[in-house]
Amino acid sequence: MKEQILPAEGKLGILLPGLGAVASTMIAGVIASRKGLAKPIGSYTQTGHIELADGKGDNYPLIRDFVPLASLEDIVFGGWDIYEDNVFQAASQARVLDQHLLNAIRPELEAIKPMKAVFDRNYVKNLDGKFIKQSANKWDAAQELIRDIETFKKENNVNRVVIVWTGSTEKYLEQSAVHETIASFEAGLKNNDPAIAPSMVYAYAAVSSGIPFINGAPNLTTDIPAIVQLAQKTKTPIGGKDFKTGQTLMKTIVAPGLAARSLGVTGWFSTNILGNRDGLVLDDEQNFKTKEVSKLGVLEDILRPDLHPDLYGELYHKIRINYYPPHGDNKESWDNIDIFGWLNYPMQIKINFLCRDSILAAPIVLDLALFADLSQRAGMYGVQDWLSFYLKSPQTKQGEPAENDIFKQLNTLKQVLRDMMQGQTQELPAAVNRAKATEQVV
Repeated sequence: MKEQILPAEGKLGILLPGLGAVASTMIAGVIASRKGLAKPIGSYTQTGHIELADGKGDNYPLIRDFVPLASLEDIVFGGWDIYEDNVFQAASQARVLDQHLLNAIRPELEAIKPMKAVFDRNYVKNLDGKFIKQSANKWDAAQELIRDIETFKKENNVNRVVIVWTGSTEKYLEQSAVHETIASFEAGLKNNDPAIAPSMVYAYAAVSSGIPFINGAPNLTTDIPAIVQLAQKTKTPIGGKDFKTGQTLMKTIVAPGLAARSLGVTGWFSTNILGNRDGLVLDDEQNFKTKEVSKLGVLEDILRPDLHPDLYGELYHKIRINYYPPHGDNKESWDNIDIFGWLNYPMQIKINFLCRDSILAAPIVLDLALFADLSQRAGMYGVQDWLSFYLKSPQTKQGEPAENDIFKQLNTLKQVLRDMMQGQTQELPAAVNRAKATEQVV
């Protein structure tokens, strides 16, 4: 595979639908890192190592030294938003980062101004931005986005582009007939089908243009046959969904440990308070349901009650998210875990995670963008389920179960990177299957 990977020459454009707290925090962090004002902590591509066993050279190199990723120096940012604020204004409004840091990179942040967004309040009732496209229908909106992308590339002399959805959680949608084929989807765009959400319009615009698209929200977006078929047709990487940040991150760390020790779980109650724009959006029942479905599947996939009915057959899993403005982006989560051990004796675990939502999400956005670009240069297209490490509800290839154990996910990620660089002759899916088959974290 090594000979097939095209070099990361020239500039990489990272376009972000939704230039709010998460996006502005990521952009500011990259710019601050480039200027030596901060370090990209939490980014596996920038600070993580990979273990090698070939006995040649450095057997524990940095990821960014091992695979040909785009350099932070070569990244150009852009995006769309329903508010006209530039990224400095958006970051200041979000109040995630210290203002003195934002002031130190103010000119760079002010230069990044949003393009008008594709938005429909029917999918996100609690937001009401006015900086939006007035398209005749969803097909025209997609064509406008395609023109936006081309204009961005020309104005910034960009060689390659990836798009990562950092917008809001949309209302709950289920797959329907309009999502089944490329033809039905394109007809739905022209007919303004209500089953096509704004995020799907962005995904269509990107993938039809051969631009990798990663979905960072629990929306259906790319997880429909039409977009998967389109990605195969245009040989474009896609993936998602829902950045794995606070409470779910802890679940995917703790649950594998309980399963490894064969400890039973009868109940897992999770509640959150969050005061940023994401919390406001999720205060609507229809939008919360999209998030709830994304979060609920994690424990069942890891603990496998079907295989271990004595340990997890009675598992009760409950999730709550509450909008609490005083906390802003500082999300607080509580977990009560009722477990049992030898001879069914009960025990409890309590977790109180005082985290920062955008601080945890920002490095995920960066890594997914860099790996999506790498995938395309390596000739990998379609669903990139090897990136499940970063996601709450990983999109997988048709018929394949999701893996939610973070340690197995990391093992898969590393194995794919090794096989990329070792010039293996087998197809990459074989590497993914090998990694999934072992429980050893290497």
